[in-house]
Amino acid sequence: MGNGRNGDAVPSPQSPGRQGTSDVNGDWRGECERMVQDQIAARGLRDARVLSAMREVPRHLFVPAALRQHAYDDGALPIGEGQTISQPYIVAAMTEAARLRQGDRVLEIGTGSGYQAAVLGRLVDQVLSIERMVGLARRAHDALQSLGLEGVHLVVADGVEALRPGLVFDAVIVTAGAPAVSDRLRARLADGGRLIIPVGPLDIQTLLLVERQGRNFTESSLGGCVFVPLIGRSGWSSPQG
Repeated sequence: MGNGRNGDAVPSPQSPGRQGTSDVNGDWRGECERMVQDQIAARGLRDARVLSAMREVPRHLFVPAALRQHAYDDGALPIGEGQTISQPYIVAAMTEAARLRQGDRVLEIGTGSGYQAAVLGRLVDQVLSIERMVGLARRAHDALQSLGLEGVHLVVADGVEALRPGLVFDAVIVTAGAPAVSDRLRARLADGGRLIIPVGPLDIQTLLLVERQGRNFTESSLGGCVFVPLIGRSGWSSPQG
């Protein structure tokens, strides 16, 4: 999260989108459409299913009331507890990189606001999202419930260790930065699975796509990003590293 949880791409082509102009009591769909066109499609993302999902999820429902006029701006926004809702572009980019297919089972590590989980829930029927902060998880749950996304399930836990052994996923999306790709995360990928994760030092990371084929794992870079640290056995020991 750029400047916080989930992340802003750094630097990506600048969007001509407007700042601070959203009237969420009016035409949020119009603001959302401008967000998709000016911030996402204009930067080269083309997956029609992902663009449709971004249009269908009202981002303002995942933003604190005091900031809802900025809900469709081109940037991350604070959501409390030192976390943020991601820049819309980075949510779309991570989702597109996961190459989701109907029937895929998806794991998200770091629910945060719930916005990324909502987008995923528009694309597949099985999303499991893990959040270690109870307050964030409760607010995300309420927002997701308001959209009727019954296929999105939230778990309050500290990392993948809370999941039963042997449970694997077709795609794993990590919304916080890790110093390296841990074996614990690789082990959660099904054969043919894709892991999207920011990796690097605390101040700036590289967004990686990790793919599994049998016992082999390949990594490719998706560009620079800035996320808050992933805390736990698969990440950092503390927010300061």
